[in-house]
Amino acid sequence: MIELEGLTKRYGEKTAVNNLSFAVRPGIVTGFLGPNGAGKSTTMRMILGLDHPTSGDVRIDGRHYDELKDPLTYIGALLEAKGVHGGRSAYNHLLCLAQSNGIPKKRVAEVLDTVGLTAVARKKAKGFSLGMGQRLGIAAALLGDPRILMFDEPVNGLDPEGIHWIRNLMKSLAAQGRTVFVSSHLMSEMALTADHLVVIGQGRLLADTSMADFIARNSRSYVRIRTPQREQLLDALNQAGLTVVEAGGGVLEVDGGKPEQVGELAARHQIVLHELSPQQASLEEAFMQLTAESVEYHAHADPVSEAPPPQQWGNGWNTPNKGA
Repeated sequence: MIELEGLTKRYGEKTAVNNLSFAVRPGIVTGFLGPNGAGKSTTMRMILGLDHPTSGDVRIDGRHYDELKDPLTYIGALLEAKGVHGGRSAYNHLLCLAQSNGIPKKRVAEVLDTVGLTAVARKKAKGFSLGMGQRLGIAAALLGDPRILMFDEPVNGLDPEGIHWIRNLMKSLAAQGRTVFVSSHLMSEMALTADHLVVIGQGRLLADTSMADFIARNSRSYVRIRTPQREQLLDALNQAGLTVVEAGGGVLEVDGGKPEQVGELAARHQIVLHELSPQQASLEEAFMQLTAESVEYHAHADPVSEAPPPQQWGNGWNTPNKGA
């Protein structure tokens, strides 16, 4: 388990992490989300003792990172996949880590096989692609067979097969009772992987809840309906006290209702339905809704690249000068 209590980090007048308190529990995949500049990387670095907190505390299974003997056997982490000596082979990079942490030599070959790098084990890391570097970083995190795994953007540079593999790997590790903490900006992938979410913005905790509860609390859920008997259905829904929104194109949206409730109501009134489907926001939409006021870096359209508005001639508008 990873436990943070009042964790704060300041750089001069800038507060990168502000009084963070939460726990990352074993047996589930916990996603760590936040806009750019929210303090995710700084938090992960403090967990690993790479940055020291201004105040507060962070513990790994009840101890500080610098109190762990052979730390790779307690917690494995992927923070910067390219943090490897380019002149070393993948095998020798892992062997150095193993020897400095009391890990058996045979474990090197095992993790290389796990991440699919056996064929290039003796090649120098400087020739690795981004995806291969990610796999090597994941191998290093797995090397000590730790009970706690922490990954920062683990799918970066991976192809579809690699993304599928790392997703299943993280789920498998959690199913074994390990603590899995993963940060990513790829919302579609996080939605398929994480069971629980910790969301921060401008260094502060915004949410610490299950994936399902997070989406439900930060998005609109409704039932989408299409029917040729629109007026009859509107009357029936209003009489039942349900809130209806007319979305255009003959579509009705019922807020706060369940598909079963709406379907049974239509059946009682002998109303034909062409569509009856529950709709819920994606994780990305819920995340955008929650963090809208916490985004530090906003992109804007480039005014130079925007095309000028079209001109309309005649009917009182500017008329071209025919003598030009």
